[in-house]
Amino acid sequence: MIDIEIDIISDVVCPWCYLGQRRLQLALGQVADDVRASVHWKPYQLDPNAPAEGYDAMKHLAAKLGGVEAVRRSHEMLGKLAAEIDLPIALEKAKVFPNTLDAHRLIHWAGLIGADLQDRVAHALFQANFVDGLDVGDQSVLAKIAADCGMNGADVAAKLASDADRDHVQAEIANAQRMGVTGVPCFIVDRQYAITGAQSVEVFVNALRQIAELKRKAAQ
Repeated sequence: MIDIEIDIISDVVCPWCYLGQRRLQLALGQVADDVRASVHWKPYQLDPNAPAEGYDAMKHLAAKLGGVEAVRRSHEMLGKLAAEIDLPIALEKAKVFPNTLDAHRLIHWAGLIGADLQDRVAHALFQANFVDGLDVGDQSVLAKIAADCGMNGADVAAKLASDADRDHVQAEIANAQRMGVTGVPCFIVDRQYAITGAQSVEVFVNALRQIAELKRKAAQ
């Protein structure tokens, strides 16, 4: 059994990150006979300048993608890709495109407790944003997600109301940019191999097996 570490650099408002993480999860299931992965979530912000209250989602995406019809086509394509892997998604429910800095602070705090909790919180944030249409820039929404995942909701709410770890999260984002990350998702394996984009399950499986084989040979 080969042990690897995977850092998932993502933004909770990125549907490709949501899709890519699920594909990675399926790939890890396929290589479980040979690879045991420890997964950690790292922050990135697609729009760090978004106001605290966020943008109107449709207007913001239409401006970026070239109109309302382009947004609808994108949503339809993502919906089909998600359906292929039984991933629930309802992009049309999202009315707010949020500033995600607070969501990344929550993911960071969950990670300080443990990787399993961090993974649950990251999944819950994706679910809230891409299935339930909740505003994951809203601190009350974040505190409830934290509590639902087993964290102390009142403690999280108090920390969100402060500047706790804002600098840390922003420094991690800056570090990812220095590494050359310009888009997400980006999966960094053992701090040296990068898999960029929401690759297919097959691509992930092949990459993970190749990395495992390289580690096995290096250990001989």
